[in-house]
Amino acid sequence: MLPVKKTSKSRTRTRRAHHSLKPVNYSRCTKCGQAKLPHAACANCGYVNPNMTLKLGKEETA
Repeated sequence: MLPVKKTSKSRTRTRRAHHSLKPVNYSRCTKCGQAKLPHAACANCGYVNPNMTLKLGKEETA
C-alpha cells in the first residue's frame, strides 16, 4: 500500500533531527597533558589513576 500524501522534506528532517553525531568529550591526562577519553587509560603514557599505570609496548614499523 502506498502513502496517501507525500512526506515533505521539512517533516522528514525534523524527524531525523536527533540522528546527528555528538561531539566527543576529551579530558586532559593529569600526568602528561595529552588529550584522552574520560575513564580510559592515556594512549601516550598509560596513566589511569594514582594507583594504576599501564605499561605500553612500542609498536614496530616495518
